[in-house]
Amino acid sequence: MGKLLVEMTMSLDGFISGPDVRVGQPLGLEGERLHEWLFSPDNDVDREATDEIFDTSGAVLMGRRVFDTIEGWGDEDPFGRPCFVVTHRAHEERVRGATTYTFVTAGLTDALERAQAAAGEKDVTIMGGAQLAQQYLGAGLVDELRIHVAPVLFGAGTRLFDLAGMGQTDLELTRCTSSPKASHLRYAFAR
Repeated sequence: MGKLLVEMTMSLDGFISGPDVRVGQPLGLEGERLHEWLFSPDNDVDREATDEIFDTSGAVLMGRRVFDTIEGWGDEDPFGRPCFVVTHRAHEERVRGATTYTFVTAGLTDALERAQAAAGEKDVTIMGGAQLAQQYLGAGLVDELRIHVAPVLFGAGTRLFDLAGMGQTDLELTRCTSSPKASHLRYAFAR
């Protein structure tokens, strides 16, 4: 069984989206600037980080709000693997290309177990939603943080680390690479 990863890109001031996230604008106002390194990697560092995301991930966890906003992407689907949408609203499974979206209403643990079964030996990656990432972090279930810091300041949007009640957490930096478009940081939890 692989690890549970939080894989997120954020601005230097800690936002994973710009303001005004909605259908048709899933990353908020100018939020696509965060992912220039991912969608148009033009150097070895960014290409390696991009390849690693897709080579090691066997399944994806995301929140319902993230799923609802990516519905506006049309036929474009970047995941290409089983996705598990953690939600309180039941919905029948949806298939788009190589991606199957399964809606899990029984909570974090059930969603994680289903994702691990689908991923096999590969990792399960939380790619969508600060709230979902915060819930898994708060439950102590995350093995590794992979944070990609884009050289932009948003001043507003969705923060990744609003972790009320989590307390102090020690992390170990296990890798740090950088390009003009992003710094790629990997942290393991010191347990």
